[in-house]
Amino acid sequence: MASPPDTSKTIKLERYNSYLRRLHSTKVLNASSKLLFRATLLIALVLILFFTLNYPPLSSDNPHHLHPHHHSFLSSGFFTSSSAVGGAAWEKQVRHSSTPRRPNGFSILVTGAAGFVGSHCSLALKKRGDGVLGLDNFNDYYDPSLKRARQKLLSKHQVFIVEGDLNDAPLLTKLFDVVPFTHILHLAAQAGVRYAMQNPQSYVSSNIAGFVNLLEVAKTANPQPAIVWASSSSVYGLNTDVPFSELDRTDQPASLYAATKKAGEEIAHTYNHIYGLSLTGLRFFTVYGPWGRPDMAYFFFTKDILQGKSIDIYQTQDEKQVARDFTFIDDVVKGCVGALDTAEKSTGSGGKKKGPAQLRVYNLGNTSPVPVGKLVSILETLLSTKAKKHVVKMPRNGDVPFTHANVTLAYKDFGYKPTTDLATGLRKFVKWYVSYYGIQTTKLKKDSELNVGTPEDSA
Repeated sequence: MASPPDTSKTIKLERYNSYLRRLHSTKVLNASSKLLFRATLLIALVLILFFTLNYPPLSSDNPHHLHPHHHSFLSSGFFTSSSAVGGAAWEKQVRHSSTPRRPNGFSILVTGAAGFVGSHCSLALKKRGDGVLGLDNFNDYYDPSLKRARQKLLSKHQVFIVEGDLNDAPLLTKLFDVVPFTHILHLAAQAGVRYAMQNPQSYVSSNIAGFVNLLEVAKTANPQPAIVWASSSSVYGLNTDVPFSELDRTDQPASLYAATKKAGEEIAHTYNHIYGLSLTGLRFFTVYGPWGRPDMAYFFFTKDILQGKSIDIYQTQDEKQVARDFTFIDDVVKGCVGALDTAEKSTGSGGKKKGPAQLRVYNLGNTSPVPVGKLVSILETLLSTKAKKHVVKMPRNGDVPFTHANVTLAYKDFGYKPTTDLATGLRKFVKWYVSYYGIQTTKLKKDSELNVGTPEDSA
């Protein structure tokens, strides 16, 4: 019988080959691991560099996220990094600004405080001894430097403005944790009728979502604040009954802006009904004056007349002049303060209604519509310059042909009575305009003829 073949050499050879394969696999794995580690490290370094350059560091005691625009704000010279949202220095500024200096004074959160109406109201309330804290996101719908200038003016009067957005719920919650506000004057909004055709989402985000977010925080506060907020004469839309009364229909808005303001009035009704929030809506009629908005006709008319540019004067499709119930800022401020003074306390607690709460809406206008052509004539006289007028038909962009306020209800409830005619108001505006922009007055009426105070006096 034959002996079995000797396989020992074959087995040894297979073992050796297996060892070589394992050794090679280990080397490959080690090389791959090193390569993977180096790639991961490189990616991590790139990410760290990116976030370091694009986002500010968070303070150790800051629970809130700071958006990129906060960095430019902190480096602008208004506040130091120790004032970061949520920090001890920041809370100290918030409390100091919010503390009233008169007996039984209010503690008021003013949203849109760096805006036109917001800055004027903040200053008026602070001067009479109320505690005022501002909130503004300093967006670039119009020149942010004008908003920063208003902020600088308010800071001289110890009004602190927190930079933040209405849709930042943690920030709003933090403010209410720090300060038991008695009132909110809600003036923050995306303004402008025509811009709504270019950027409709900004109106929904600010005028609807932002308002709801503010109400959500306010309803859970203890105590709940009374709220006065800015609606608009635009809600009257295509209404043809004049003068416009609070009892007139407002279900035919002519622009998205008007629709968002009307939606705000309905939302206010809901939160009043369910949660007992005291809410007062104010329908502003074409507010103008010093420190005004550059997107308003009186403002850019002044600029274009001085620069020798032509201006478009609208007329209706049936060739009638467009007219507005121009309302001077000082009159509107008196209306806002009157609404705050007569606002009753909210009746809810911890988000639960305990009784009927106040719900109101008022017109704040001048009661005397003026054709836009007359506005231009007054500016021509004040500027001693003839305007290059271009009469055109009003485009279908949401503008309405006229506005006219009935203010009987506001007069009855808190004594609202406008006292400034258009010529007087425009004199004050022009005086501020040439001073703010440093325009030579050789072509202007003499200062003695304008007969108004300094820009700060009119703020």
